[in-house]
Amino acid sequence: MDDSTPTSTPVELDEHGRPEPPLTGDETATLLGFLDYQRATLAWKTADLDAAGLRATLAPTTMTLAGLLKHLAYVESDWFSRALHDRPRQPPWDAVDWAADPDWDWHSAADDDPDELRALWQDEVDRSRALVAEALTTGGLDQVARRRFEDGTGPSLRWIVVHMIEEYARHNGHADLLREHVDGQVGE
Repeated sequence: MDDSTPTSTPVELDEHGRPEPPLTGDETATLLGFLDYQRATLAWKTADLDAAGLRATLAPTTMTLAGLLKHLAYVESDWFSRALHDRPRQPPWDAVDWAADPDWDWHSAADDDPDELRALWQDEVDRSRALVAEALTTGGLDQVARRRFEDGTGPSLRWIVVHMIEEYARHNGHADLLREHVDGQVGE
């Protein structure tokens, strides 16, 4: 089977509504399956919380579940649209002076409506899925991102997907602790 085309297999959901990664999928299906599992974990950890719940902190950090949602929405956009396809930043990311405020995504989330914040994240996830599908039809996992680093190198799509799995997994650990602090809901 060609690793550049995702396979379609029935998706099983766990008790929290997360899609189980395929046990026998090819490389593409396995990587994307684990990324979607991590995305669904964040959705589970932020579900059904009001603004106060999303803004709650756990000392000594100022990190919030709202900040995690907005940060991961930004990271989705930055890696899959800007880096992979070399497309310009879209709203709201294009209006931010990132040099002046590199943590804007984290702290500006405190002012966001919970439903709008969840929609922003979900829209970026949906856009990322479409951008990955587009990339897979033209070059597979080995293709190098169009936007290059200052030294002229760039990561492959495979590297970007693995990095996103790592990004979500790390932040889902934070989300697990924050959610338990908010209402006692614990993870696995």
